[in-house]
Amino acid sequence: MGLHAPAAETPPYAVTSTAPRTRSRIFPWLVFALTFALLLSDYMSRQVLSAVFPFLKSEWALSDSRLASLTSIVALMVGLLTLPLSLLADRWGRVKSLTLMAVLWSVATLLCAIASNYEQMLGARFLVGVGEAAYGSVGIALVLSVFAPRVHATLSGAFMAGGSFGSVVGVALGGVIAVHLGWRWSFAAMAVLGLILVAFFRALITETKLARHAVDEPETGNPALPRFRAPVSSLFTNPAVLCAYVGGGLQMFTAAVLLAWMPSFFNRYYHFAPDKAGVVASAVVLLVGSGMVVCGIITDRIGRSDITRKWSAAVGFCLISLICLGVGFHLDAGAGQLVLIGIGACCAAGSSGPTAAMVANLTHTSIRASAMGTLTVANNLLGLALGPFVIGILADHLGLREALQLSPLMYLAAIAALLAGKRLHPAGLRRLHALNHRLTTQGEFL
Repeated sequence: MGLHAPAAETPPYAVTSTAPRTRSRIFPWLVFALTFALLLSDYMSRQVLSAVFPFLKSEWALSDSRLASLTSIVALMVGLLTLPLSLLADRWGRVKSLTLMAVLWSVATLLCAIASNYEQMLGARFLVGVGEAAYGSVGIALVLSVFAPRVHATLSGAFMAGGSFGSVVGVALGGVIAVHLGWRWSFAAMAVLGLILVAFFRALITETKLARHAVDEPETGNPALPRFRAPVSSLFTNPAVLCAYVGGGLQMFTAAVLLAWMPSFFNRYYHFAPDKAGVVASAVVLLVGSGMVVCGIITDRIGRSDITRKWSAAVGFCLISLICLGVGFHLDAGAGQLVLIGIGACCAAGSSGPTAAMVANLTHTSIRASAMGTLTVANNLLGLALGPFVIGILADHLGLREALQLSPLMYLAAIAALLAGKRLHPAGLRRLHALNHRLTTQGEFL
């Protein structure tokens, strides 16, 4: 499924053998487990910062907008670098690319631990963003390459949920470590874990094994046939795919706000100590991640007979979160507010799996990592970077609670994009089939 091994092992899209390939049932799940574990490390290193916001605000006298910039700089670099690095990974080799990324973000997280002021922390967080830039897109492309298309929405939702699960661990564990050992040890612990995981990944996953276990989709045909690389421009010439990019990015806006600001929300409005605020906020983040998995499963079932229903499922998840979070943040602190925030959090990023499945369904397998990279760009620029930063600025002027009340309104724009994508989906499939026909009949290489 669009897997490109390095030249030293197997040239990309070369005819290797007409003999049938033997596939292990265990290896695809090993790929998922190790890639998922590194994704957890990715987001633990990214979101541990939220747990130490109160310490940095007090020690360095930082405003909410400056605190937000330490979060948003990571997402901004991910947004800017994901696509070029995903294109490079499609050609250079996904295993080597993922290994290099993980080493870089882990070392950069160690630099966060020794930062002595805001400027040094900002620089270290910049490097964290560079290291994490294309991990999500290349990682999910690698995972999808060894699984059948019928489970892509479920796997995409589960994989992307790793971001929330990693955030849960990062926020909860980071808060506890910060209270008992100091905030610097919170960063150091995440960095060491990342380096250990990348060593296991590099030892057990190789390009050769991935090629042997690659699952071919109908449009790619028999694995013995030549494969051709689709033009990069096809990432942007399919209107339905563009709607998936935009809708997926916008629906991450409010989810990103929950990831970044819930520890501070519970610290300020429920008067919890930083470690307790981190633990309670991690429960909300866990609901975000669990919801991504459950929503992905629901989406695959709904779309089993009609794939366009996956667009409708994505719209439904956005509506639920819009209503519950919109009402919840207007209530006074208490059980009612927590229930509504919890329900809204379950669906906050529920459209991630459906939009990733639509991108995979509407783009050629030879540029799948690049397509997922483009989706990651949208997720970060429109959601993960924009959401926390905008709410930070609004919080400086209106207060954090009032800023959070406004954040669910972004779902209205996401819903509009997703509805447009559903309407354009049939035309998008026709474009993809025409591209496949042109590549296989004309033998086009780019």
